[in-house]
Amino acid sequence: MMTTANIGSEKSFVFDVIERNKKAIALVGDSIFYFGEVGMQEYETSGLLTGLLEEEGFSVERGISGFPTGFLATFGSGGPVIAMHTEYDANPENSQVPGATTRTEIVAGAPGHCEGHNVNGAVMLAGAIAVKRAMDKFDLAGTLKVFGAPAEEQLLSRPYFVRDGHFDDVDVAMHDHVSHEFGTVYGITHSALVSAQFIFHGEASHASVTPWKGRDALDAVVLMDMGMAQYREHMEPTMRVHRVITEGGHQPNVIPARASVWWYFRDLTADGARSLFERGKKIAEGAALMTNTDYETKVLSAVWPVRANQTLAEIIQSNTELVGMPEWTDDEQDFARQLQQAAESTVEGLRSHIKPLDGPAEQRAPSNDCGDVSWVVPMGRVSFPSNVPNVGFHHWAAGSALATSVAHKGAVAGAKALAASIVDLLVDPGLVEQAKKTFEHELGGIVYRSLLPPDQDPPAALNREMMEAFRPLMREHYVKEKPVFV
Repeated sequence: MMTTANIGSEKSFVFDVIERNKKAIALVGDSIFYFGEVGMQEYETSGLLTGLLEEEGFSVERGISGFPTGFLATFGSGGPVIAMHTEYDANPENSQVPGATTRTEIVAGAPGHCEGHNVNGAVMLAGAIAVKRAMDKFDLAGTLKVFGAPAEEQLLSRPYFVRDGHFDDVDVAMHDHVSHEFGTVYGITHSALVSAQFIFHGEASHASVTPWKGRDALDAVVLMDMGMAQYREHMEPTMRVHRVITEGGHQPNVIPARASVWWYFRDLTADGARSLFERGKKIAEGAALMTNTDYETKVLSAVWPVRANQTLAEIIQSNTELVGMPEWTDDEQDFARQLQQAAESTVEGLRSHIKPLDGPAEQRAPSNDCGDVSWVVPMGRVSFPSNVPNVGFHHWAAGSALATSVAHKGAVAGAKALAASIVDLLVDPGLVEQAKKTFEHELGGIVYRSLLPPDQDPPAALNREMMEAFRPLMREHYVKEKPVFV
């Protein structure tokens, strides 16, 4: 259990701000949970977060880099410049009643949070408010920049933020993310990825009367899929490709004049992901030649691997150990075990100990669009325990804890560790310089080059139809009480 003895006035202050605002933090996370907004459509979520930041005295710029639901909130002036950033989007078809240990939808077929990005937003907001108030009270020099990052599930926004210069003046950055653990890591943790649509154009014709006059765009999509399947034999073990066909025609008796497929190309390095994408374009070209169609490629996003700075990790770890793991009740442990059993995973309940700092971390196949940030400035990652161990993200069971006391307690712990780590950097700017030195060593001479085309715009209409269909039904379940930070 955390003790505030001998930890410094500034840190005690931020702990007190967060502790007395536990209800508001829970309401923020629960509100975002019931908004259940998928990537690029997080209008209610960004409106809630930016409104509360403005009430607190931050200057807010909305719609940065062409993302209508993205934002940058700024407080203070001069150095050090510390950025906070996180995501708050949900996923399709994951509506889930919180606290239920069986598949129980709030709205049938609707999107929902099944990872915990709703709690991400609450933790970042609470941490930002606590740090801002400490900067006021103790006259701490520096600038706090708070980024709202839409559409992480589509790996979209932060490569655009970096490309457009929003991190050019940042000294260090902090990213918070939901977990079942409480701790942090250092080293390279995630993979690089290129996300691209391949759109094939042919010519429509009657499929039974005059099929010889048609040029089948769907055939091209299918042949590209077959070509990628054959190429898997020759891919390196670290490479991954996966896709969904997004457009395949309208009815069987009309040869499709247009068809499209959305591919992800992953590898451990940015160069590897770029090379895999180039191979995908060659295969698409071959599919177009075989079907006498034309094709175009549209890169939606492209991300570098995620790396975490060792100096910042050590600062974060010291604060997670200071805060301590939440104390779980018997009911919370029973809920976690029932959920694990329902998900057919290892039954162990909730973790009771802090994850030790051990690194460098083992790099894994998943990606996160915060990766680009981590190659231009030193970045630390705070993992906080607001979900249940052994329950895989993007499964209904991973949504069950996210508006319960498990999520609420984890959010308070995460906000304290996040705020305390930033306070350490503001009180002792020498730590910022140390992070920069270790960052330079960690890069090992690698020079960041954005994988994004320089003129690429984000897909602002992505998921619009889905949310327009479900939002009226979901609105009936919104949290009525508004969060107030005191």
